[in-house]
Amino acid sequence: QVQLVESGGGLVQPGGSLRLSCAASGSIFNIYAMGWYRQTPGKERELVAHITSGGRTNYADSVKGRFTISMDNAKNTVYLQMNSLKPEDTAVYYCDLLAGGRRYWGQGTQVTVSS
Repeated sequence: QVQLVESGGGLVQPGGSLRLSCAASGSIFNIYAMGWYRQTPGKERELVAHITSGGRTNYADSVKGRFTISMDNAKNTVYLQMNSLKPEDTAVYYCDLLAGGRRYWGQGTQVTVSS
């Protein structure tokens, strides 16, 4: 009943910017937080950033100062503004939703940073 749809991924040159979005739909109630994780081949999925419904945020050290997470509570949508992108940011980015005592995942969107 709950669906997360991610968009905004793609190919960008080092130093460029991308904005990811994730829209949640369905029977959603009592949203606690939304966030973004990423994964590369041979690596474990890692937290990039998350934000609570009250606006409290947390970032991985590797993206602090470059990425900004935000959430539109009315639209049940979370965004990730990614600036000053580096090749090491290349990964599949996954949207995450915590609501009603359950956790949901998006299917992932590819971000590739290369010249």
